Amino acid sequence: MQASRWVPTAYKQPWSPSAGAAGVAPSGYVYSFNGPQSLFADTIRSMRALVVAHQLGHALMGEGDKPINLLHRAIEHAATTARFNVFFGQAATAMMCAAARSRIDLQSQRRPVSAARVRSKAYSPFTTWTRGAAWIICGYAEQLEFLDTVPGADLDAVGGRRAVTDLFSRPRAPRATTTSAATRRAMACPTGIRWRSTVTSSATSTKKDADPFNAHEPVDSSAAAIAAQGFLRLGNYLAARGEKAAGKKYFQAGLTIADTLFDEPYLSTDKKHQGLLLHSVYHRPNGWDHIPAGQKVPCGESSMWGDYHALELALLVSRLAEEKYYTFF
Repeated sequence: MQASRWVPTAYKQPWSPSAGAAGVAPSGYVYSFNGPQSLFADTIRSMRALVVAHQLGHALMGEGDKPINLLHRAIEHAATTARFNVFFGQAATAMMCAAARSRIDLQSQRRPVSAARVRSKAYSPFTTWTRGAAWIICGYAEQLEFLDTVPGADLDAVGGRRAVTDLFSRPRAPRATTTSAATRRAMACPTGIRWRSTVTSSATSTKKDADPFNAHEPVDSSAAAIAAQGFLRLGNYLAARGEKAAGKKYFQAGLTIADTLFDEPYLSTDKKHQGLLLHSVYHRPNGWDHIPAGQKVPCGESSMWGDYHALELALLVSRLAEEKYYTFF
């Protein structure tokens, strides 16, 4: 069902954010529950279902019982997400600035076929919604791991192994988000816990730990849990390819975040509280998050993706301690 929610774009030529790279055509995307106009950053993680289905020998049957390759659909979706939800710093308009490099949108709402951007979920076109950045960091890293199991011939129809892995790795989707000026503001706090959105102000200083009880901007522990797993996987992937220094940096970042999350004030220790991970934000723009008495911004509560990804991160770390690295496939 997820794979069948497909919207083609008008972009049929291979694309890459790096000059001279082969690229992959951003020819379509799996749209969200909001409808065909909506491309979510989160959906990159749903591509796990598509590629595992392909691994098991399945195909999506289209009109006239024409089989649709699920691996190719996942890769095309990832390419479209990278093209329209991740800003790599190209001078697309005079409004874009260096500080916004690699900002991430949760949702790019666009007109079907033309794929023209019409809306962002961050504070502005110049900020990054940090859970959106986390989806990208984690989603592309785990897809890179999966691509190592795929025969090269299976990737020829979407540009070939080098084009696909180049787009998914440096300096592209996951690493662009982790090395950009905008995202460093979200992730450079000593503990690795990030704010809900990257906003340049004294309230979101990266020189001290994020404070979930501040009066200006909520932190989002769910973004930290998602990104931590991505950092661990990206670090492991790079180290296995000889990039020892870069691999160690990202791997250690993942461990640092995990060390912070699994302790107070982020880990829930109140037996009467039903959540696991505190200070997670559900939907700040819509005002759906609880603001405790005496506080000015949401804090102290859990969300489903925060708890889920905290569990997933804990499982990965525990397996790493046992030298039993695991992947979704």
